[in-house]
Amino acid sequence: MNAPLTTDKMLSRKEGQVGYLTFNNPDKLNAVSLDMWEAAESYLDAFKRDDNIRVVIVTGAGGKAFVSGADISKFGSERSSKEASDRYNEAVDRAYGAFYDFPKPTIAMIRGYCVGGGVGLALACDMRICTEGSKFAVPAAKLSLGYRYSGLKKLVDVVGPSFAKEIFYTARQFTAQEAQGMGLVNRVLPDGELESYVQNYAETIAGNAPLTVDSVKFIVNEILKDPADRDMAKAEAMVQACFASGDYIEGRKAFMEKRKPKFTGK
Repeated sequence: MNAPLTTDKMLSRKEGQVGYLTFNNPDKLNAVSLDMWEAAESYLDAFKRDDNIRVVIVTGAGGKAFVSGADISKFGSERSSKEASDRYNEAVDRAYGAFYDFPKPTIAMIRGYCVGGGVGLALACDMRICTEGSKFAVPAAKLSLGYRYSGLKKLVDVVGPSFAKEIFYTARQFTAQEAQGMGLVNRVLPDGELESYVQNYAETIAGNAPLTVDSVKFIVNEILKDPADRDMAKAEAMVQACFASGDYIEGRKAFMEKRKPKFTGK
């Protein structure tokens, strides 16, 4: 394990081919400030450029929350004017975009509260795996907050329009089981099994052909776009790159030899 990189309330580390990004503000249930969003984007960019990293796990520290939304105590300094608020919103939008457009698989490992911006962050990841005691909520209607099209679209893409409306209309907390029933989370696990399960899942993905996995992520995200905005040329190029790769040869050879393939991403 490499020594973790740290900046204020964010932690980053690598374990083999898996990168970990941790929101580290447990005293405030991992509420996120402007500098945390900016650091998250920076660390994610480092994982993007690291060819050894094939999967990233996103989580929160302290065991009580994944992310509980914005750090309201920072609003006086970070959102005290229109200019400051615009900067904050732009940083959040960039961070969400960085997670959503990250070219490698991402897994949100959720324990405890996943609220407001935490739900937005989880939706920006490819998969969401949580504990049985996790709670999910978007309390915008209790605060008269408006949500932009992009954020609502990501929720609708995952849970559908009716559940998206229920989440916002009621502004209540949903259990892990309810979240799974809506399709908001992929798996629900006993608390003591979460980390080992997610680590094994990440290592399983990391052991598969990265050109295939990354191309599927890109193409699925393109499917969710309006047809006019889809980059079909890049999607086709990524498919062809799989067949032209040394990994394609290695995969067939390993299958014939009944051994585990060793993929390089080339």
